[in-house]
Amino acid sequence: MVFIAWSSLASLALPAGATPMAPATASGASAPAEPVFTRARLVSVQKEDGNRLYVRLKLLPSSKLPFTTQRFKVSDRALLTGIPEGSWVKFTARHMDGENTLTSIQLTPECKRFQPCD
Repeated sequence: MVFIAWSSLASLALPAGATPMAPATASGASAPAEPVFTRARLVSVQKEDGNRLYVRLKLLPSSKLPFTTQRFKVSDRALLTGIPEGSWVKFTARHMDGENTLTSIQLTPECKRFQPCD
């Protein structure tokens, strides 16, 4: 049986006016989330019907997915400027208009097997 003195419980109490779920920022607004980059190898760039541009990216494996190749719609052709096929990239994407859409992409050094990546 464990006994706790009331004085020790009082020291754990929150300051007057504070709530346990109060936001961490002083203004009360939450900070916008940082984008999460995914590493991949650019497999191909394809034009399809309607003059749409798509890229196929071979994603690095994670704990739940093995190597997988996924197709992403490219909304702005300028994103791919200077990125040749076969390059290692970091990218972000969103699901827009029923398709996975590339929102940013940049060249990155190859992630060596069994080595930490940034």
